[in-house]
Amino acid sequence: MSDLLERLRGRGWRVTAQRRVVAEVLDGDHVHLTADEVLERATARLPEISRATVYNTLGELVSLGEVVEVATDGRAKRYDPNAHRPHQHLVCSGCGIIRDVHPAGDPLADLPDAERFGFAVSAAEVTYRGICPDCART
Repeated sequence: MSDLLERLRGRGWRVTAQRRVVAEVLDGDHVHLTADEVLERATARLPEISRATVYNTLGELVSLGEVVEVATDGRAKRYDPNAHRPHQHLVCSGCGIIRDVHPAGDPLADLPDAERFGFAVSAAEVTYRGICPDCART
């Protein structure tokens, strides 16, 4: 069973065939699929699944905090199932591929007090940008 599906079952989430397929499609490391990519992979496994069901399920997973919406550079939103594993993202400026990265250090601690402007900072999102090896070859 997928890690995401296990977490959802632990929360008492009603697992229908359609929801199960969406959760299974999202399972794995470095998974950052668009809604259309989730739909494409889900219909390969369960042809009768509808676009509305996939989009509604993604929205519900985001609302539950089990999946994170990742938006980069005006591209289509991507869905990251690693919501419970602290990480940052590395994004290719060419093709848009996203990889999870785990840099040493704490981005919250790296923000000096003088730059907090009185905010009680509770989270930080760091995105590293560059060119992936495939785009660098072209």
